[in-house]
Amino acid sequence: MSDSRSGLVDMRFGLVFALLTLLFGFGLGGAFGAVESSIKGHLKATAQDVFETVYKSDEAAMKKVTSKSWVYFKRAHLHANGLGAVAVGVILLLTAVGAGKPRVFTALAVGVGSLGYSLYWMLAALKAPGMGSTGAAKESLEWLAVPSAGLCMFGLLAAVGLVLCALFCKPKPTAG
Repeated sequence: MSDSRSGLVDMRFGLVFALLTLLFGFGLGGAFGAVESSIKGHLKATAQDVFETVYKSDEAAMKKVTSKSWVYFKRAHLHANGLGAVAVGVILLLTAVGAGKPRVFTALAVGVGSLGYSLYWMLAALKAPGMGSTGAAKESLEWLAVPSAGLCMFGLLAAVGLVLCALFCKPKPTAG
């Protein structure tokens, strides 16, 4: 097996999550083009179901939340495409770094974190209209947002460290 293929196979799970993130982002973009009005209709219908109880029959409040929910859908799309592309790039860069297990865990962290954080925005978009608040929706999904963002940050910082070490650290002499 060639060294580059071996490097990719070592980090296959992180790469799969990164590619799934891109697929999610592109899928949302396609859905926006194909069924945008249905998505917006779903958000409005969800809010309408609780119009009297949650929104206290306040049309302006309902419109504000459903509009912001649509913004969150677009944010999910943008985060998935951006984070997915960065994750793939970082993972491919890591294939050139002979760091063994640390690069495997780094690839997994950046891949899982990218998908999780992108999903967080879509789930917040879906929950907000029924809760009457985008803030409440985000808070209810903190369990997903914080670890996912943390994995992204950890993965990027670890990748920077591994690459810098590969570029500037002197290799240890081998015995023999």
